[in-house]
Amino acid sequence: MEDMATQALPDVDTRPEGTDSTGNDEPTMFHYVKKAKIAESAVVGNLVVALCGETFPVTKSPKPGSPVCPDCKKIYESLPPGD
Repeated sequence: MEDMATQALPDVDTRPEGTDSTGNDEPTMFHYVKKAKIAESAVVGNLVVALCGETFPVTKSPKPGSPVCPDCKKIYESLPPGD
């Protein structure tokens, strides 16, 4: 199993963002979304679209070891560097 804390994301214009909130307002899973949309969503409240197609507003940032959407991870890992 790959250590998520050491996964580098700078070559691809995405990073994981949270959705699927639990009762204590903590996301149960994080999704990969385009970096350019993260700040806009966090400030204005616009919805972002994850690689898996799920849409949600950015409300939390991932911590090392946070669970990642398996569909987003599979798509992210199949992308060529820089896309």
